[in-house]
Amino acid sequence: MLHLCYIIVRGTLGNGLNMYESPLEHEPVDIQGQRHARELEVLYRVSRALGSDHPQKELLAEVLEILDRELSLRNGSIALLSPEGDELAVEIAPKLTVTQRRRIRYRMGEGVTGRVMETGRGIIVPKVSEEPLFLNRFERRQLPQEEISFICVPIAFEQEVIGTISVDRPFAESAPLEADMRMLSIVASMIANDVRIRREANIKQQFLARENLRLRSELEDRYRPENIIGDSAGMRAVYTAIQQVAQSNTTVLIRGESGTGKELVAHAIHYLSRRSKGPFIRVNCAALNENLLDSELFGHEKGAFTGAVRERDGRIREAENGTLFLDEIGDFSPLLQVKLLRVLQEHEYQRVGSNTTATTNARIIAATNRDLEEAVDRGIFRQDFYYRINVFPISLPPLRARVNDIPLLIDHFVKQHAAKLDKTIRHISPSATEMMQRHGWPGNVRELENCIERAMLLSTGDTIEARHLPPTLRSVELPTVTGGGSLAEQVEAFERSIICSALQRCDGKIAAAARELESTARIVGHKIRRMGIDYKQYRRNRQDR
Repeated sequence: MLHLCYIIVRGTLGNGLNMYESPLEHEPVDIQGQRHARELEVLYRVSRALGSDHPQKELLAEVLEILDRELSLRNGSIALLSPEGDELAVEIAPKLTVTQRRRIRYRMGEGVTGRVMETGRGIIVPKVSEEPLFLNRFERRQLPQEEISFICVPIAFEQEVIGTISVDRPFAESAPLEADMRMLSIVASMIANDVRIRREANIKQQFLARENLRLRSELEDRYRPENIIGDSAGMRAVYTAIQQVAQSNTTVLIRGESGTGKELVAHAIHYLSRRSKGPFIRVNCAALNENLLDSELFGHEKGAFTGAVRERDGRIREAENGTLFLDEIGDFSPLLQVKLLRVLQEHEYQRVGSNTTATTNARIIAATNRDLEEAVDRGIFRQDFYYRINVFPISLPPLRARVNDIPLLIDHFVKQHAAKLDKTIRHISPSATEMMQRHGWPGNVRELENCIERAMLLSTGDTIEARHLPPTLRSVELPTVTGGGSLAEQVEAFERSIICSALQRCDGKIAAAARELESTARIVGHKIRRMGIDYKQYRRNRQDR
C-alpha cells in the first residue's frame, strides 16, 4: 500500500502561487502569526537572492540554504529536466559532492521525484521508511535510524514542468507539512520565473552572438585585401604594405585623395591583425568641432560641460583590444594633437572634466587627404605629432593614376548594384568604357561607383551606353587621331590627344598632368600654348572661365 499524501491544488500549473488545503487554521492565532511572519521573511530573502546577478547555481544553492536555516527544510535539492526530456538530473544539492550529484538520475515516473515530474503535482511523504516509492538516492539520509518526512513539488511555468525542488523535514506528528509544501510551492514558482527570465536572456544572447558572428564574417569577407579591386602597380604596393603591417601594433597613416578607399584599407588591416575579434571604431575628425571631438574621443564626466548629464565612455575606451580609425586626422586642432600624442606615446588619456588617468591598448590607424608636410611648414600641424603618426605610411593612388583598373571596378560595381536595383547588365559599350577611362575622376572610386549606379538606373536594356553616363563625362570632347595627314601632323595630333587626356584626368591642372606624363610643367605648358589647348575647359568648376 502506498503511503503518498497528494495535496489538492487549487488552480493550474504555472499561473502564479499554488494554494493548498492547510490545517493551520486549527493552530492558535499567535502561532499562526509567528509562522506567517517567518514565511514572509523567508520569501523576502529568497526574492532578494534571486534578484541578484550572480550565477544561477549559486543563487539556487543560497535559496536552499535559506529554507534550511529558517524553516528547517533540510537536504534541499533541485533537479532539472535533461535537454532530451527523458530524465531528471540533480543540479543543485549543497550537501552533496559533485560526484554524488552526477550519479543521481530519475527517469520520468521513477520514484517520488519522477512521479512529481510526470504528474506535475506536489507530493508529501510523511514517513519515508514506509514509502516503497522513496528511493533514498541521497546517501546522507541514514535510514531507518533517522525518520524523516519528504516534500517534493514541481518547478513549472506556462504549463511546462522543467524540474522539481525537494526537501526533508525531521519527522514529527505535529509537523505542518501542508504549510511547508505551500511554502515550497511558492518558492518553486519564484525559481520558475527566474529560470524563465534567464532562459529568455540566454536565447537572446545566443541570437545576438550568432548575429554578431554572421556580421563579423560578412565584414571579414568584405574587407579582405583580395576584395579590394585593382591590379595596377600602385595597388599591388598597397596590398604588400597591408600584409607587412597588419600583424603588428604599429600606428599606420593612410594617405590618399578623398574617395580612394582609405577606410577600406583600414578595415583590411584590422581584419588581418590579431585584433580582428575586437571592435573597429571609426571617428570622422572633420565632422565635429574641437569640443565635440574631444568628448567623442576621450569621453567626459557628468557635469563636465553644459549638457553632460551623465558620464560617457569615449571612442578610445570603446576601441579597447581593437582598432581606432581616425579619418581626416589633418583636421585635428593643435590642442587635440597634444592629447592624442600622449595616447600614442604613453597609451594614457583623461576624460573631459576628470583628473583620473586611464590607459588604453587600442591600435590607432589614421587617414588624411591633406598635405601634412605643408601643414607642418605652416605651423598648423605639430611636427612631433606628424612624426608619431607617420610611422608606417600607406599611399593610395588616385583613380586617374590607375586607369587600367577602371574596367575591373566597373564590373565589380555592376555586380554589386545589380540585385539592389533589380537590373541585369551584361555589357558596357566600348564608347562608355573609353569615356570613363579618359575621365579625370576627381572623386576617385567613390565617384565611379556613383556614376555606375546612375548609369544602371538609366539603362533600359542590358547594356550601359555612353548616353547613360553623367554629363560631366560627356561635356568635353577629346581630340582623336584620324589617321590622315603627314607624319608630323599625325604625331602632333597624337601628342595633343595624350596631353588633353591627361588634363582631363587631372582636372585641367598643368603641373599634375606633367607629373602623370613624367614630364615637367614648363615643357607641357609650352606644348599647350603652341597647340592652342584651352586647359581651363577641363576643370570641373568652370565659373572662373
